[in-house]
Amino acid sequence: MRITSFTDYGLRVLMYLACLPEGQLSSIGEVSELYSASRNHMTKIIGQLRKSGYIEAQRGKGGGIRLAISPAKILIGYVIKELEFHNDGVDCKSTSCSLLPFCKLKGAISQAMDSFFATMNEYTLADFVKDKSVVSHILHISNTQKYINSPILNKPLSTLNVNE
Repeated sequence: MRITSFTDYGLRVLMYLACLPEGQLSSIGEVSELYSASRNHMTKIIGQLRKSGYIEAQRGKGGGIRLAISPAKILIGYVIKELEFHNDGVDCKSTSCSLLPFCKLKGAISQAMDSFFATMNEYTLADFVKDKSVVSHILHISNTQKYINSPILNKPLSTLNVNE
């Protein structure tokens, strides 16, 4: 399974927020700039993360976004399920396939998808930011400096090497 950029950015946002110093807020603009993503796209992603209960938003002057729950309680498989809009693997209903009444493919793909989500639920957000100092260094997070644009941040999570 290949996750969409929507989900990839959603996971990156959660990792970033998990590494912020206690009590520090971020903003959609900061996260958009950090990952060189459009503000409109990031607004949708953060809106979905908020709707799903992973992020809380404070409005007004001095407001911003932060994690709503502990990284140790955020199961990655559930996050992916919340952000991916097509979790069935194959769409048999929109085609006029003559094999549909006898096909075993959908069942096999569904079983594989269930295994994928079960495996991803063995990981929490805390597992992905276990060494906050390394992740914070990569993201250039400190108490005095919220972020710096970096080419490493534009790589997919699957290619991120903490030794870079």
